[in-house]
Amino acid sequence: MSLRPLLLPSLLLLSACASAPAPPPAHSDALWRLIERDCRGSEGPRGDCLRVETAADRRDVLVKDAHGDYQFLLMPLDKVSGIENRSLYRRGAPNYFASAWQARRHTEQALGQPLPREVASLALNSPHGRSQHQLHIHVDCLRADVLQALDAHAGSLGTQWAPLPVPLRGHQYQARLLPGAALTANPLNLLAYELSGVDDVGQWSLVVAGRDSVQGGPGFVVLATRVDTASGNEASGEELQDHACSVLTGAGAALERVR
Repeated sequence: MSLRPLLLPSLLLLSACASAPAPPPAHSDALWRLIERDCRGSEGPRGDCLRVETAADRRDVLVKDAHGDYQFLLMPLDKVSGIENRSLYRRGAPNYFASAWQARRHTEQALGQPLPREVASLALNSPHGRSQHQLHIHVDCLRADVLQALDAHAGSLGTQWAPLPVPLRGHQYQARLLPGAALTANPLNLLAYELSGVDDVGQWSLVVAGRDSVQGGPGFVVLATRVDTASGNEASGEELQDHACSVLTGAGAALERVR
């Protein structure tokens, strides 16, 4: 179902009020400590750890993030520093983005209402735009203004990387479409082998957003931005997410009314 009749009249209002990313944990190994404490114990997942997958092609955990009511983190069960880790690009490496996309149902449950495909998003920050040195994919909603920009320009995109015609949050993004209901292709490989090169992935951030129509069926738009110190771009794709999910909750509009 398309959101356009419901959302577009209020997108500009909501985007002005969407929440900024919350302050990061104090210690760069805080997420790994959480995994060791709550996910790797013999008693099974506990505390903030909601799910543990131990199959060889998965080996991931799902954790409720402390910031935002609807944000969850998909992480490797093993120690993996982040997008720059070479093990992610070896043949047979788990497709953590595919697991993260499946985890969006937890955001939907937290919302207490359907999470439309085009609002769901996944974000993986670069080493320059993160505080934690354990790979973690943010599962949450897109910002309203980002959704509006993608609606306006998705028709000009193809299945090859190309610059998005407009900046997002003031930063230049490369974009490409990916057809299919599920993430059978690994977005990390699309970045490493089609755009950045494996040696340069540590300078990039990666975002995946659902789309209702890509080549006649459901699909995705994959976005990537590179560190640019001159423009202040730390390659933190999480900037495209709204942890208040204002598009669906109206939280931004409520804030505007009380100002």
